[in-house]
Amino acid sequence: MEPASHELDRLTAIDAQFLTNESESSHMHIGAVMIFEGEPPTYDEFKEHIASRLDFVPRYRQKLVYPPYGTGRPLWADDPDFNLNYHLRHTALPAPGSERELKILASRLFSQALDRSKPLWEMYLVEDLEGDRFAIIIKSHHAMIDGISGVDIGTVIFDVTPDAEPIVPKQEWQPKPLPSNLSLLERGARELATEPVKLGEKAISALRRPSSMVGRVGESAEGLAEVARALADSAPDVPLNVPIGPHRRITWTSAPLEEFKRIKDVFGTTVNDVVLAIAAGSIRKWLISRGVETDGLELRAMVPVSVRSDDERGQLGNKLATMRAPLPVYEPDPVARLEIVSASMDGLKQSKQALGAEVIARLNDFAPPTLLAQAARLTFSTRLFNLLVTNVPGPQIPLYVLGRRLAQPLPVAFLAKNHGLAVGVMSYAGQVNIGLIGDFDALPDIGLVRSGLNEALAELSAAADEVEASIAPEKPKKRAARPAAKKPASKS
Repeated sequence: MEPASHELDRLTAIDAQFLTNESESSHMHIGAVMIFEGEPPTYDEFKEHIASRLDFVPRYRQKLVYPPYGTGRPLWADDPDFNLNYHLRHTALPAPGSERELKILASRLFSQALDRSKPLWEMYLVEDLEGDRFAIIIKSHHAMIDGISGVDIGTVIFDVTPDAEPIVPKQEWQPKPLPSNLSLLERGARELATEPVKLGEKAISALRRPSSMVGRVGESAEGLAEVARALADSAPDVPLNVPIGPHRRITWTSAPLEEFKRIKDVFGTTVNDVVLAIAAGSIRKWLISRGVETDGLELRAMVPVSVRSDDERGQLGNKLATMRAPLPVYEPDPVARLEIVSASMDGLKQSKQALGAEVIARLNDFAPPTLLAQAARLTFSTRLFNLLVTNVPGPQIPLYVLGRRLAQPLPVAFLAKNHGLAVGVMSYAGQVNIGLIGDFDALPDIGLVRSGLNEALAELSAAADEVEASIAPEKPKKRAARPAAKKPASKS
């Protein structure tokens, strides 16, 4: 008999979407390749360190359980067979141990799906990286963790000083018993019956505060209308959106955060605008190399937006809404491209598109599993976006594991069905680290995208140099919001 106090966490609708959209060719795990300075710890030292931190991240010892007959979304339950040796792996790079070999290893590891019968994460200690370095590669299912919470949870593994005292667990972990099928069935049926009641209670509560309700309803309606317009305006058909297989190519690049800040200050934009502008410049060059006509062509990037409140920071699970950001690959001038992106992003922020996506996400929590599955497939449709571009602000202080300094955390995103490329961006300790993941067959030239990012950033840097040389230095003023720029008519 299951203890009455045994409460299980149910996946949110957004979490469940990542399970629904996973297939043999579209893995829904995310992670990072983390490069450290110094000699690697031994496997036993590393294992002891991770084991001492697991009490702070209970999800790392939990697995999915499924209510019978599709009576509800899956839940997280303690894995009675949890074995840390399975999740922590130990390997070494072949000679010469350069970053090329590390990229090949990461590509192979991210090509393999996680075992859904176990807690949905793996971590690899990688030795023999040239230059007195080693790496840790981690991958976790997106149903368990999003980028923003991942930064918070990641700091549990890290220390902020190289000489931090080791943590001693207060007591040995004891898993709670797995729920029976009968208890899962009863819970699923109960939740199916009570969720509409909860929705009604929220509506009644809102009616008791009519003045505040009117404002929220109006804003939500505007947001939903923005999402509807986005759905009607389909993303263009380009070589990025083709059937993909299970195998991946991973590469990365880095640049000083200060350079991104300098560019955004000179041109009165944001760091995220600069990220999207160099992504547009890189993909423009890649499309031209593929013989694609870029005149009048504007791509769509899915940009996740965290809706995690301050009191939810550090919790696992997804608290995300999405915006569709335009990538003006039709524009050859780097500064004009940045200005177009900036104006468009200003317009999106004012348009309440992210609010509309959040409203849909919240309503999905009340949807039955069959309807939720249909919504999940639409969320990752090529009608909505050409590629994912996710930008996560990381800590700006150095982090350590067992006294070894983290030099570079390189983010790895995921590929949805028929999406051949995704871009992950993370700032850390004065750097902007950009990780690219591509389909093995669709993106054999992913190196061109990486070099294109560097070239696009260099072009904006040169333009910023010219502006700074032509005017006396002065503190940049916040610019007024501009209307979203219009792309030129497509040639047909």
